[in-house]
Amino acid sequence: MSYRYPHQDDSDENGFGETMQQQSSGAQAPASSDSDSDVFEPASEHSTPAPHGATEDDEDEDEDESDHDYEENGEQADDDDEGDEDDEDEFHDAEGGFTVEVVYGGSEDNDEEDDDGSQRPEDDEGQATLGGIFGRIGATHLTAQQLMALLRSRDIGHVLFNDFEGNGIDDWGYRRRRRHPPDPNRFPKVPSDKGTELMDSGAFGSTDHTTIRQQQKKKLARRILDRELGVGNQRINQDAMAQDMIPTSEADMVVHYRAPVYCGQFSEDGNFFYACVKDFKVRMYDTSNPYNWRYYKTVNYPWGQWTLTDAHLSPDNKWLAYTSLQSHVCFAPTDPNDKGDPYSLDLGSGSRDTGWGGWRSRGFAIWSIRFSGDGRELIAGNNDSSIIIYDIESRQVLHNIRGHDDDVNAVCFADPKDPHIIYSGSDDQVIKVWDRRSMGDGREAGAFVGHIEGLTYLDSKGDGRYLLSNGKDQTMKLWDLRMAMSTQRYEELNPRQHTADADYDYRVEDYDMDNWFPHPNDNSVVTFRGHKVQGTLIRCHFSPPGSTNSRYVYSGSQDGKIYVWNMDATLKATIDVSKATHTAGRASGGGYRWRRAHRDGWGGCVREPYWHPNAPIIAASSWGGYDMSSGSVSVHSWNENMEDDVDDPEMGWNVNDHLGAELFNME
Repeated sequence: MSYRYPHQDDSDENGFGETMQQQSSGAQAPASSDSDSDVFEPASEHSTPAPHGATEDDEDEDEDESDHDYEENGEQADDDDEGDEDDEDEFHDAEGGFTVEVVYGGSEDNDEEDDDGSQRPEDDEGQATLGGIFGRIGATHLTAQQLMALLRSRDIGHVLFNDFEGNGIDDWGYRRRRRHPPDPNRFPKVPSDKGTELMDSGAFGSTDHTTIRQQQKKKLARRILDRELGVGNQRINQDAMAQDMIPTSEADMVVHYRAPVYCGQFSEDGNFFYACVKDFKVRMYDTSNPYNWRYYKTVNYPWGQWTLTDAHLSPDNKWLAYTSLQSHVCFAPTDPNDKGDPYSLDLGSGSRDTGWGGWRSRGFAIWSIRFSGDGRELIAGNNDSSIIIYDIESRQVLHNIRGHDDDVNAVCFADPKDPHIIYSGSDDQVIKVWDRRSMGDGREAGAFVGHIEGLTYLDSKGDGRYLLSNGKDQTMKLWDLRMAMSTQRYEELNPRQHTADADYDYRVEDYDMDNWFPHPNDNSVVTFRGHKVQGTLIRCHFSPPGSTNSRYVYSGSQDGKIYVWNMDATLKATIDVSKATHTAGRASGGGYRWRRAHRDGWGGCVREPYWHPNAPIIAASSWGGYDMSSGSVSVHSWNENMEDDVDDPEMGWNVNDHLGAELFNME
């Protein structure tokens, strides 16, 4: 059996490319000064534990897969001591694989024969077996994923011939056909009863059933008149105005980039916006007037790998922390007059792994980074299955806890004003709750279970109670901290037994909803559906209290749209970003003049939408183009009657990344 590989480029096959050498200091990081009092304790559960029939995760699975997806940005460091042969999923979001042609049967030159010149019986048997195998799958070519499944498997019969019930995924990466059609009523009810209760509770906007029905028929001008005249309930009138101002699909402005935009957010006060682009640059903009952006400055990540993965502003807006697939965090001032290089904070040097004990120095890729509310610490999630807490002033790692069984794609604080409670979301399908005051033993304080595929993002409402998550199972979920599963209960139920076989490749596959099932231990409050969480780590958010009265939740989507939901899981609105950014690239004659495209094949993916905290505006950070190699930030505002606003500036302006002086309309 031989394999014919197509031409491959000279990209790094080991994954880390230029990895900085870190030396273990051998000295312990300073102990946390957090008090042990008032430690978070999840609510206790009294239901009967589920039987244990779990298949344990293969801890060494990643060691058999190559890391050819990392781009080489420099000389590759020696990783022999670490044995870092991580899964190719670790290093980028969406990339096509290669195909391997399988040629079975002996060649004329290399047929093994007995001394009398006859072919051995076992050769005939082996060729017959191979012929049967490939005849069964109906193909003479193997994808890289199929080849790796064969190489990983201890029993080829298990790979090819077993009948699986599970979640409908076979070892070839294809979705298996179920013996019986799934229950069409297995999806969560819409509208959600619990979500309706939340809408009526006042925690997510205002609902006055006797007033809202009348207000819905009123235009903004009438509501403003009622407010000025003091007619009706002023609070309800004001809340109704804010809640009904949903941005439209028509873009006020589209900022174009030569590479995909991975994330973009406004500062807490709305005066600042940053966009992280795959070209290892972060562009910053002054948005103190959200309808008239001004270019601020650009900072670089000098030694980045593949792309920028995340960024976060310090609470005082003076510093920006941003990351790549490296263990170093770039730390740059936002002052436009500061032209110096960014600082480098090494989160992998001399860090203590609480979960395993001992000190280590190694490289890893950071997926998520967040400032604490006081700006003194950073928390990070990485592809080493760990959560890191880093003290900025002392430049020391306080905790490095291996708290998950797979990549930690998202971390956040429960309350920006309280540094104690931390959330982490992982590709192991679990969200864990951590209490800073009791992290010394490396054990979580609680857990949320309900996603059946990996987590892509977490967003806290900022009230220390509600949490939002996006999952590769094509659902977004709302959680309540009071309903977190205790550590003891989590160990008793072993909820991962129900999802241990999940291996959906979200980068290249459409999710087959026939394989979706409700997790038997789901402790979420509301489940939202309808968007596409595939191709990349799609982000979701709570709508802000200032501009929406905290009424909605929303998410980006691989289909190029923003989805906005009410808290009862009903869809409030969709914003078609792909349509607004549909261009053909640079116009003839050079410059940054962009023209409308007229041929098929345009792609769009909204990776992160972000609502302005004080204005009815959403900025959508997206990928686009015919090969998804370009990016944009489109600005969408609320406009009740666009056709009536003849005196307003024309919408749909296209600009370059510096918001250059040449502004023009898409034609």
